[in-house]
Amino acid sequence: MASNPPGQGFQKNRVAILAELDKEKRRLIQNQSMNNPGASIPLSRPALNKDFRDHAEQQHIAAQQKAALQHAHAHSSGFFITQDSSFGNLILPVLPRLEPE
Repeated sequence: MASNPPGQGFQKNRVAILAELDKEKRRLIQNQSMNNPGASIPLSRPALNKDFRDHAEQQHIAAQQKAALQHAHAHSSGFFITQDSSFGNLILPVLPRLEPE
């Protein structure tokens, strides 16, 4: 007659308890997702964060444009304006049009 080692009964009991806990956990997660369909959806608002970031970026660019314009007026005899540029320039020089003589 083969005898069982003393720890084998404890190990089987432990495995059975862990399997039952895992099954209960899955059932609770499934019930929670059925009762609250939006519970698993993250609560972050990427559109709101993007709008805030865009606004902060616009304010930063406006401050840079103002500083560049003040520097250009202080150190140059030309005329400059702030305008969006396809090349990333903060200010653009303005050349006066002269009437032909």
